[in-house]
Amino acid sequence: MRGVIWLVLLFAVAVVAAITLGSNDGLVSLYWSGWRTDLSLNLFIVLWLLAFLLLSAAGQALISLVGLPRRARQWRELRRERTAHAHLHNALAEHFAARFSRAHKAAQWALQASADVPTLRTDAEFQTLAHMLAASSLHQMQDRGGRDAALARLPPAPATPAARTAADGAALLAVQWALDDRDAERALARLAEMPAGVARRTHALRLRLQAQRMARQPVAALHTARQLAKHQAFTATVASSLMRALAYEALEGAHDSEQLRRVWAQFEASEQRDALIVARAALRASALGAPEDARTWLRPLWDALAEQAPAERAQLALALMESTAGLGIEWLPRLEATLARHADEPAVVAAVGVAFAERQLWGKARRALEAAASSSDLAGGARRRITRMLASLARDEGDELRAQQFEQRAAAID
Repeated sequence: MRGVIWLVLLFAVAVVAAITLGSNDGLVSLYWSGWRTDLSLNLFIVLWLLAFLLLSAAGQALISLVGLPRRARQWRELRRERTAHAHLHNALAEHFAARFSRAHKAAQWALQASADVPTLRTDAEFQTLAHMLAASSLHQMQDRGGRDAALARLPPAPATPAARTAADGAALLAVQWALDDRDAERALARLAEMPAGVARRTHALRLRLQAQRMARQPVAALHTARQLAKHQAFTATVASSLMRALAYEALEGAHDSEQLRRVWAQFEASEQRDALIVARAALRASALGAPEDARTWLRPLWDALAEQAPAERAQLALALMESTAGLGIEWLPRLEATLARHADEPAVVAAVGVAFAERQLWGKARRALEAAASSSDLAGGARRRITRMLASLARDEGDELRAQQFEQRAAAID
């Protein structure tokens, strides 16, 4: 198609030249030292055009000749640049193929080749990727010293977006390597050095969660888990299970009632309404000598006990059973209503019986405790405790034989 266009243009030029120059009778006279030469105007124009073309070709040839060393240098640099990129691609392929020794060598060759190329020597993205591959390969080979040395050679303060992206990847890898080394403090320190935008990425939050759990910071880990849940990094079931586990860790990490209250205050409203978390918090408060706090946390859920699942009701009941010391009279109406509504659930019946015994309502307590003690669905520890309470009640009434029978039953419970 291009040839046809040039042919049409050539015909057009020929036609225009024939029309313009065919009837041109002009002359050009040249004088030089007494000599005179007459030329037709058409010939003079043709000669000028030929002279111009010859001078132009001579100029281009001269420029090409003068620029030959520069072009040769550029060609050599281009060849080195291609060699460096080839080594970098080879290092990447070897790393993904799990041939880490070869990957490290290829990354080193890429760095050596780039030292002779000014554009690559100052290319922060290329340098970062090459050092990253070398460091990652050394990490896989358990060469921590070499890995840290390669990481320290990363170019500082990248200016281009691509170089910043590579630097962010190196920073995240450094955190992962710190976690692999079981060095939670170093991982958290590197996370703290990251820009805010990078630190909010889902992968960075996952790494932060791992580091915080490794550093035994359950409250901080719980905050990070909430952020991950908002990013939909987990399914709803996994998120709920994870946050419960972290809440349990935070509660178990409290060593006195004041610290436990501070931990409880950092829970979100949804966590303070989670029956399993509330039950664990109440058990921990009772163990630390703060049963009033335990009952305060249990009361909202106990008033809506019918809304809970049977397993959650059982956990709340067992928690209340451990938190009856100093139980106030205001609890009696809600306990009686609960007993009437859930008389077929051993854990609830046992908790109400222990509460009645705490208020010295012996008749009501005995009936509830005997009903719970005869149920095999109740946990062994709770059955053992209420059976011993029945033995104590029988002994207080002077019925030693019955007390011994309850003691024997309690001893036989696994």
